[in-house]
Amino acid sequence: MPRQQERLMQALHDEHAADLWRYCLHLTMGDAARAQDVCQDTLLRAWQHPDVLSRSSAQTRAWLFTVARNLVIDQWRSRRSHPETITAEVPETEQQDHVDQLLQSWVVAEAMTRLSPDHRQVLRECYFDGRSVAEAARRLGIAEGTVKSRTHYALRALRLALEELGVSR
Repeated sequence: MPRQQERLMQALHDEHAADLWRYCLHLTMGDAARAQDVCQDTLLRAWQHPDVLSRSSAQTRAWLFTVARNLVIDQWRSRRSHPETITAEVPETEQQDHVDQLLQSWVVAEAMTRLSPDHRQVLRECYFDGRSVAEAARRLGIAEGTVKSRTHYALRALRLALEELGVSR
């Protein structure tokens, strides 16, 4: 049986390989390496399904072309869900540039000095230290409503101070 299967595979290859190759090349938009892989996978599947070898020439050809088409579709779907990026060089690791962050913190610190002490305190508690309105009120010894209103006016004053320092939105 294996000897007969070899002869049938050889006959299948001789009869259909050239047309299958052209079809695979068309399916892969001229990518010869991918076309070669698809063509080989298609012929391998034919070898794994010996019933294909005993079909008529037209049925075998249709089966081969359908398998090739399905392989390309599966590759396309796989690439779409798992995109692959090919580059000539390994990408450089991104170096963290802390200069902008440092300059920004200096500008904010300068703007904070232009606020009243009450406004600075409430912003420090609520924004820089991350405390809730209730916690800030307790720590500052003032009512929660006062914390809210001071925060509102402190943010407006801070925005103006930043604009004066040349920071735009």
